[in-house]
This record gives sequence, structure tokens and C-alpha cells, in this order.
Amino acid sequence: GQLRVGRAVAVCSLGLLGVIVRRNLLVMLMCMELMLNGVNLSLVTFAQQTGTAAGAVLVFLIFVVAAAEIAIAIPIVLLLARRKHTLEADAFGDLKG
Repeated sequence: GQLRVGRAVAVCSLGLLGVIVRRNLLVMLMCMELMLNGVNLSLVTFAQQTGTAAGAVLVFLIFVVAAAEIAIAIPIVLLLARRKHTLEADAFGDLKG
């Protein structure tokens, strides 16, 4: 219960720290996935403690969102890397509208 929630918060915090600190786009995507896994762990704990299916449904929804994120983000990152020859986030400042 409590231990799993603490681990979920730690995993999500590490992912957030990675997104803030790192500048490589692929590492940032991996850190976002780490954040989603932390949220999933907390939802699994919620589902187990309440005995309802709501947490399991939300976990499945997050897995679908994560798969869609990767399916869309990886090709975009690869196209940007091919154009700029780098994966550093600072190199793409000219894309701002």
C-alpha cells in the first residue's frame, strides 16, 4: 500500500527530473514514459486497495496513450534529427510559433 505509493511517487519524480534536466529528445521521451509508469503504479495500488476495476481501466487507458505517444513522437523526433543532425532540444528553438 504505502510503500508502493512511495515508489510510484519516486519513479514519477525521477521522470520529471529527467525531463527538466536532460536536453536529449530521446532521453526526454524515455523520462516521460518513466513518469507514466509511476502513475500506472499508483493506479494499480489504488485498484488493489479499493477492489474496483476503475484503476485497472485507467491503467489500460494510460498504456494506450503511452503507445500512441511513442508511435507519434519517435518518427517526429527522427525527422527532426535528420534535418538538424542533433537530438539536443535547444537546436529546435526555431520551431516555436
